[in-house]
Amino acid sequence: MNDLIAELAAYRAPLVCNPWCEADEDPALECAGAAALRRRHLQAYLAARPQPKLLVIAEAAGYQGCRFTGIPITCERMLLNRHREIGSGDVLPGKPARGGRTSRVTEAMPAARREGGYNEPTDTVVWGAIRESGLAMADVLLWNIFPFHPYRAGNPLSNRTPTPGELAAGLVFAKRLLRRYRPALILAVGRKSAQTLQEAGIDAIGLRHPANGGVGAFRRGFAEAVNNLY
Repeated sequence: MNDLIAELAAYRAPLVCNPWCEADEDPALECAGAAALRRRHLQAYLAARPQPKLLVIAEAAGYQGCRFTGIPITCERMLLNRHREIGSGDVLPGKPARGGRTSRVTEAMPAARREGGYNEPTDTVVWGAIRESGLAMADVLLWNIFPFHPYRAGNPLSNRTPTPGELAAGLVFAKRLLRRYRPALILAVGRKSAQTLQEAGIDAIGLRHPANGGVGAFRRGFAEAVNNLY
């Protein structure tokens, strides 16, 4: 996995933040050494899941989640043990009690963000579904079909839909994970993820994205798919 992380860290593109690349660090938004810490987060996350049975692939890293943690579909509050449901021990089982914060605390932040880090609602829904399913956290690997953070021009703290070229670039990394882990089941969260995997001939069950009123449909689809796993 060290080679994979090094290749991830080498990716560069316009209007894309690479969470694992020093060149994409923004001193106005994050602490010194942020990219290196996020690489360690990802390394620990993957090491804690040597043989996952389920691979969940969403669309892209978001600014409230992987952008500052380096772990797909995972926000800072989880790593910092400030989340109401998910803790660092869920994300990094068997690892130190908590991860590190990479976002810079500013007076402009809401109080909850200053104290607990960034929080991403979609991450909460996905991790909650995993917990409700009864699966061991180490049996589930989370990823994004475009593992980097695409943002809108002029606003690094925004999210945008990955372009077809970006999705193609991200698919290369997803294929590497599939060759390495060979999970029993793949779930694609959202239309872009499902379409990209299906067009590549990868058998994945498409799930409704939790955003924009899709929480209930996502939870039902997740539960049904996981029930069929056993």
